[in-house]
Amino acid sequence: MKHLKLILPIIAIALIFACGDDKKENKLSTLNLPEGFEISIYAEVENARSMALSESGTLFVGNRQEDKVYAVQDTDGDGTADKKYILADSLNMPNGVAFKDGDLYVAEVSRILKFSDIENNLENPEYEVIYDEYPTDKHHGWKYIAFGPDGKLYVPVGAPCNICNNPDKPIYASITRINPDGTDMEIYAEGIRNTVGFTWHPETGDLYFTDNGRDMMGDNVPPCELNVATEKGQHFGYPFCHGGDIPDPEFGELRDCDEFKKPYRNLGPHVAPLGIKFYTADLFPEKYHNQIFIAEHGSWNRSEKIGYRIQMVSNTTEGQPTYETFIDGWLNHEEQDAWGRPVDVIINDKGEMLISDDLAGLIYKVTYKG
Repeated sequence: MKHLKLILPIIAIALIFACGDDKKENKLSTLNLPEGFEISIYAEVENARSMALSESGTLFVGNRQEDKVYAVQDTDGDGTADKKYILADSLNMPNGVAFKDGDLYVAEVSRILKFSDIENNLENPEYEVIYDEYPTDKHHGWKYIAFGPDGKLYVPVGAPCNICNNPDKPIYASITRINPDGTDMEIYAEGIRNTVGFTWHPETGDLYFTDNGRDMMGDNVPPCELNVATEKGQHFGYPFCHGGDIPDPEFGELRDCDEFKKPYRNLGPHVAPLGIKFYTADLFPEKYHNQIFIAEHGSWNRSEKIGYRIQMVSNTTEGQPTYETFIDGWLNHEEQDAWGRPVDVIINDKGEMLISDDLAGLIYKVTYKG
């Protein structure tokens, strides 16, 4: 189904990102990276959330608390973005962005928008609504979207609650997929409380996704999860089971944990894992090649905060995957105060890692100089 295209006002903004600002540089100095790595500010984008990168290097950025979608470019090739476009405003939590065949796709709470031939129309953006039948609930209603190896657009639908059972509405707590034209929506995976990040294994093509564990079971229960969907129709336990073997106190008696697909790796409790990518480039040292990087947004309801970091999980078929910190320092543990919250990770064509931060309103660039 297609709707009339809406022509938005031209909003092209050339920016000076003030990367030399003392306060921002001082904050960067609090971040801890492995030896040989460097981090800098690539761009400033208010409430920067999910990201998508075109083949020519245009970075598209969505919002959750704001209502805009952005494009940023490094037009002079100095490694820092110097131009920013507002592609749309007055949208409903446009968190998710995806890029395919020259077109930009944006996910609102209940709609998927398509900006055709976007890079040739950055100053005159137009969009059409290709799908508008997702639930309108704002609780876990913001969406991460990405195109899979099958050419379909994958779109999650979070649970409209902390913990609830909706047997008459199976679309909740799922990952769906649709064709690029918005047709043939179907549920791909179930039992997923709220995923805001997924990617595909570079060799097997399996879908790896983060899932945010339920709240109000205590500081250390349940863990958040990294899961793997190997085929359509798998169920990952929510709301009956958490972390693979923890029955829910309210719904656990309805189903047995052994009925569901176990997590690939349990993560920290309440760390809020969001964006995820395999590192498939060559710039970083070999130990990082093909490993899994996860942006942990950080806890909000724990007596001692946790998360606010970039974690690395090993890509392995043998034994328990490792789980270690790659970058931290956004959280001051002693003062229990955070100045930044990582949201998404993406790898550019140089092998550098870009990280979005919705609290600081920044996009960082991580490179290796060792």
